[in-house]
Amino acid sequence: MKKPERISLANLPTPIFSFDKINPNKDFSTLYIKRDDFTGVEMSGNKVRKLEYSLKEALDQNADVFITCGGAQSNHCRATAAAAATLSKKCHLVLRTAPEGTPEGNLFLDKMLDAEITFISAEDYKSSRMEIMKGIQKDYADKGIVAYILPEGASNGIGLFGYYSAYEEILMQEKQLGITFDTICVADGSGGTYAGLYAANEVYGKNKKMVTINIYNADDDAVAGVSQIIDEAAEIAAYNEPINKNNMHVLTDYVGEGYAIASDEVRAFIKDIAKNTGVIFDPVYTGKSFYGLIEEIKKSNPLFKGNVLFIHTGGLYGIFPQKELFF
Repeated sequence: MKKPERISLANLPTPIFSFDKINPNKDFSTLYIKRDDFTGVEMSGNKVRKLEYSLKEALDQNADVFITCGGAQSNHCRATAAAAATLSKKCHLVLRTAPEGTPEGNLFLDKMLDAEITFISAEDYKSSRMEIMKGIQKDYADKGIVAYILPEGASNGIGLFGYYSAYEEILMQEKQLGITFDTICVADGSGGTYAGLYAANEVYGKNKKMVTINIYNADDDAVAGVSQIIDEAAEIAAYNEPINKNNMHVLTDYVGEGYAIASDEVRAFIKDIAKNTGVIFDPVYTGKSFYGLIEEIKKSNPLFKGNVLFIHTGGLYGIFPQKELFF
């Protein structure tokens, strides 16, 4: 699949380390971690890989404003705001539900980065966020300003290529490390990260088990969403070969009470991992998904047999607004 052009924003390649110290079933699997939380600081995490492609498209369209959306603690929104500042552009964020009190975590950084913020209700976010962003885009157009809209998580066809490229990076690192990964596992929110990894695995014909652990909504049809993103990317790349959509593995048992709500058990797990490894997961994405991975390894789930690579997609700043829940 021919990739579109991108700009350089992330610190790449990100390293892969053994993470087997905490493996509860070492006779069954060997555990590794890819530190995509090392992609940067202000633009830390998985979102910046997608932004390299999305914002190249925005710049090609002569956009001076980047409009996107997410929760008040959205990692994607913070990364977009940081990228906009880096590129001397403006960022306009549409955020779900205004929090009370002093801004913390990602929202604090959004304000430090001088993003324009429009807060909307949870109901409007669910039903009308794209229409609201298009309205903001029109307001800019009426002023003679070109604005570019990125969907939630930059999870669309152009954003897919961020993790298509990451998969190619993993193939390169396998050769360097002398390791072949049997399973690659990542958290699932808006689907773009998994879509890129899954599409690349199918195109390259490597037959790895591609697993994503949903942290957002157990009732959401993740397979349909990922399939749509893959189809959009194939159209962008003028890729006419069929991409098999039947090998997706989406686990939905670890959503808990909902998005950004971690159980006491998950928070204790995050603390234990930090204490024993020095690696900090967040309570929104990586903490829930890695907890799920470990639970599945304990059960000897065949999806996790062999060499297992977990991709740490960042999210550190999202832990600060929940700090009182950890102690």
